[in-house]
Amino acid sequence: MRATFPPADEQLALLQRGAVDLVSEADLRRKLERSRATGKPLAVKAGFDPSSPDLHLGHTVLLRKMAHFQRLGHRVVFLIGDFTAMIGDPTGKKATRPQLTRDEVMANAETYERQVFKLLDRDSTVVRFNSQWLSPMGSEGLIRLAGRWTLARMMEREDFRTRFQTNQPISLHELLYPLVQAKDSIEMAKLPDVGCDVELGGHDQIFNLLVGRDLMKEDGLEPQVCLTVPLLVGLDGHEKMSKSLGNAIAVDDPPREIYGKTMSLPDAPMWDWLLLLTDIATPEIAARKSAVERGELHPKKVKQELARILVAQFHGDAAAADAEAEFERVFAGGGTPDEVPEIALAAQPLAAALVAAGLVPSRKEAQRMVEQRAVTIDGAAASSGQQELAARAEPYLVKVGKRRFARLRVG
Repeated sequence: MRATFPPADEQLALLQRGAVDLVSEADLRRKLERSRATGKPLAVKAGFDPSSPDLHLGHTVLLRKMAHFQRLGHRVVFLIGDFTAMIGDPTGKKATRPQLTRDEVMANAETYERQVFKLLDRDSTVVRFNSQWLSPMGSEGLIRLAGRWTLARMMEREDFRTRFQTNQPISLHELLYPLVQAKDSIEMAKLPDVGCDVELGGHDQIFNLLVGRDLMKEDGLEPQVCLTVPLLVGLDGHEKMSKSLGNAIAVDDPPREIYGKTMSLPDAPMWDWLLLLTDIATPEIAARKSAVERGELHPKKVKQELARILVAQFHGDAAAADAEAEFERVFAGGGTPDEVPEIALAAQPLAAALVAAGLVPSRKEAQRMVEQRAVTIDGAAASSGQQELAARAEPYLVKVGKRRFARLRVG
């Protein structure tokens, strides 16, 4: 049955929502109009290297853009970079990434496949592994591929140039990454059941995407359109969301974690989160922001709406309602969560106990929290990080900050 698609202008309005780079709009419009005339959906590629087992909200910005294409009737190719993950994407890195083993990559890839279908439609998603064409290439093929690009052009990449200028090492295998990513596009374009009309990526990936576009032209293939999305600011309100920085919300986080972490987000990045992580219309987001600026709407109300939406995306509406009720009871009402981990410890000073329980990263931080009266024991503010937690029959209920609770059973 022949597919039907909305007019190109209507499609472009959704596809350009929150986008950063589009190379080029004229090419995308032409492809959308041809797709509408022929009834054939576009093939939209996005690659994910399984370098860690968890996807976080930063990844979902790209996944949601893939879902936008699906909503319009197009087909997305979720490309798992099982070959490229063993190189390690150097994009935005100040140091060479550690190379993963084949077993590590495949274990991570399994979790990716499960998580992405929380946002993508399985029926209009093609899953491919790039080892399918990159592994058989061999050393001769890799050398020929490397011969298609110059070192001068490779050093146009901002992160390579910065590392070179600051005397940070650049391993030779990192220089191959943009080329093998381009090879993905070339090989997918040749496969009749796959294709590559559009490649998506984060804004920091634009160099790699354009290499693919250029090499496709050289091979006589219709060049891909390159569309990038912003890098999501993490919970600290400053740095890009990253698990290693501790400012991330994982797709697999439980509902109460997603809700509580979202409520800890500073107000400033909240508006970008609404644009990039929800379907709320852009004018409605602008109206909420204007109301907050005029003092007619409290930012907490907006953040609560955001938190509910995010929980519902991954766990459903009922879980979102439960998470909100729990947050209000515990953090707004001063209550205790239903589920508090119990940890067995030997008798020791409070600061050492907080570190041992994983509630703070160091004794210095424990002392700082105590001095700010942000540590309570059985509901009373702790007086000193040196006070002894003596053995007793009942566990101590310890709270650190607004969100960290533990029952410490000291014996």
